[in-house]
Amino acid sequence: MATTGLPRSTPADVSRVTESLEMIAPRWSAWILMTLSAQPLRYAEIKPRLPWLKDGTLHPKLGKLTDAGLVERTEIAPGHVTYGLTGRGADLMPVLTVIAAWGEAHLEKPLVRNKATGELERATQVAPAQNIEDTLALLGPRHATPLLWALKARGASSAKALAAEAMPGYRLSNVYPQLDRLVEDGLVRKDGIVFELTANGQALAPVYRALSVWAAGRPLADADTHPLWGQTPSPAQARSGPWLTTPSRLPAPAAPAAPAAAPALSTHAPATTWKAGDLFSHQIPARPLSLPSAGGPRR
Repeated sequence: MATTGLPRSTPADVSRVTESLEMIAPRWSAWILMTLSAQPLRYAEIKPRLPWLKDGTLHPKLGKLTDAGLVERTEIAPGHVTYGLTGRGADLMPVLTVIAAWGEAHLEKPLVRNKATGELERATQVAPAQNIEDTLALLGPRHATPLLWALKARGASSAKALAAEAMPGYRLSNVYPQLDRLVEDGLVRKDGIVFELTANGQALAPVYRALSVWAAGRPLADADTHPLWGQTPSPAQARSGPWLTTPSRLPAPAAPAAPAAAPALSTHAPATTWKAGDLFSHQIPARPLSLPSAGGPRR
């Protein structure tokens, strides 16, 4: 068997991380989880906090997050049901903080209109939930994480080698669209027939090591010991290269004022919470569009 730079535990590690991304990457999942991070809420309390969600969208998404073990549905009394984070969902909150930080540092800020001058200018910051969702849109596609993982382990590699490592059982031709999307997303560069991680791709180290320990059920404090992503990127890797972009956004309704806090009804205390003002921070007067399924510019 050919040897690679991947640690022996990597296949299971990548599989767990990929499955975790499948849970949290679907659109609006991050917004819902963060909305529930402070306390359990009734459906009628959640919906006004996410006013742009279409009718009929929230309930199935809550159901999927419940099935994934991240949200718990509690029937207090007939007709009185609350939704809150499970212990597993609460443990995810610090991981989402790491993902939000990567998005804030590496994704291009959207254009917003200055109320005073009427001119379009770059936002200074983006709401944490939006940074999380936009980052997950880059990592969530089926083969994105295995390919990035293989490039981290192998260094500069050919498409053939990457296909064998990250997409066994697929034809070689199937790897090229996946790599092209990662190149367009700014996480991978191509030099002739060789592919390698960009500085932005290398800087995913904190994100992947945080996802890895959470997926394995280990504390976030163990993240720095990850055998592949544990090394902290150099300052040049941490912030260099062009900003990654996503599609422009459409106007969204302003976030409503948060209702008075109710007593927590769950026995699981979230490890990290966001106030409503944090969730919709900086009042960006825009909402995300559906991201392309195969490459294209980002934010």
